[in-house]
Amino acid sequence: MTHAYRYGQWRGGADPLAEPYDVAAAVDALGDAVLSGQGPTDALRELMRGGTQGMRGLDELRRGVRQKLRSARKRGRMDGTLEQVRELLDRALGAERRELFPDPDDAARLAEAQLDSLPEDTAGAVQGLRDYPWRSDEAQQTYDEIRELLRSEVLDSSFRDMKEALGQVTAEDVAAMRQMMSDLGDLIEAHNRGEDTEQQLAEFLDQHGQFFPDRPETVEDLIDSLARRQAAQQRLMNSLTEQQRQELGGLMSGALDDMGLAAEMARMQRLLQEARPDLPWDARGGTEGNRPMGLGDATTALEQLADLEALSAQLEQDYPGASLDDVDQELLAEALGRDAAAEVEALRRLEQELERQGWLQRERGTLSLTPKAVRRLGATALRRVFAQLSSTGRGGHDVRDAGAAGEITGSTREWRFGDEQPLDVVGTVRNAVLRGGPGRVTLHGRPAAVRLHVDDFAVAETERRTSAAVALLVDLSYSMALRGTWGAAKSTAMALH
Repeated sequence: MTHAYRYGQWRGGADPLAEPYDVAAAVDALGDAVLSGQGPTDALRELMRGGTQGMRGLDELRRGVRQKLRSARKRGRMDGTLEQVRELLDRALGAERRELFPDPDDAARLAEAQLDSLPEDTAGAVQGLRDYPWRSDEAQQTYDEIRELLRSEVLDSSFRDMKEALGQVTAEDVAAMRQMMSDLGDLIEAHNRGEDTEQQLAEFLDQHGQFFPDRPETVEDLIDSLARRQAAQQRLMNSLTEQQRQELGGLMSGALDDMGLAAEMARMQRLLQEARPDLPWDARGGTEGNRPMGLGDATTALEQLADLEALSAQLEQDYPGASLDDVDQELLAEALGRDAAAEVEALRRLEQELERQGWLQRERGTLSLTPKAVRRLGATALRRVFAQLSSTGRGGHDVRDAGAAGEITGSTREWRFGDEQPLDVVGTVRNAVLRGGPGRVTLHGRPAAVRLHVDDFAVAETERRTSAAVALLVDLSYSMALRGTWGAAKSTAMALH
């Protein structure tokens, strides 16, 4: 059996060549926070927010999301469709009046009177011209353009990318859309009752897949996508002025009535709200800028805005029961890239590893340090104390330099003025003998005496040792915390322990 492997350029995400994550370093960071007065739960939260070992924390990721939010709020005005319809309506009425003006017939005067009596609001005027017999071909064409624009924008505001999928909406498209919305309502209704099945979704997509090119894998995914779209559309309406809301609402209702979709659309919106009551259906706040956006584009912008706001709240973790599992990885990757999603996943694994490896324990929802973690804190504190040792004065600790007392190391060296090390007698005599040369004898044939010279003396090296007696007195007053010495006192106590 053979296996095929394909290699390509790294496109972000977790670094496959990165060193294994050092949980012990995270334990030390938690210990520092605990020693400074925080509880284990708050210390872990601060670790997640600040990041560690080169990884961005939740706070930095949230700043990136907030920057995206500021940009998203400046994408353009939301009344683009209303403004475009007004311009087209003025153009159609102007062309029709120019056609009627030179005609002396009374019918032309009656037509002008009908135009003069149109409602002042845009929606009422468009609806009032629904059955008007246009004399100007240009005016008729412009009015048809209004109706086509409204059909396209209304459908696109309810179903993402519908405008690109359908192009110009035909009668066949409307009939297919009507059947799709009826079947969709049945599917959502079955889901709300807990009776939907994967087979139902598969049959629905087989019949109406042209309206859902992304082909959701579950009914939950389908409902979530549609519900977020509808919530964004409702937010758009809530963010308009009262006059704009009435005019745009009237235009949308008229377009749905023309297509015979009003009842099915109302049913779908009701069922989606029942399925996802957690979405911000009453939210306000839109986008601004100089560029007018159509209804579909504005809905898309608000949908993205809502996603970024939800992602910011997930990263803030400032609500009861908050967990890193709440962070939507797909939204995060879409907003900040795959690296950001990989970092959140690494933080999630870190939290799990701290518990799995026995550094933290959770009892009845309360997080605490295990005895293993406490021993680690003491060892770390002791290591930090030894890292700051000095042999220049009393009260130090063991160092590996030669000194004037302690165990003999086995090495010798020349004696220097002021040395306090013990004299190496054997080495000293050997130096004197070697200096005088071998075989020296007296006149009587006896060995000559060995005469010592100052250069012959050698001393034995000994370990340098320092000693200390430590008395730990901890002031428990507020001044310890005020001056930032409370953590150092606790670290010293842990090291001595």
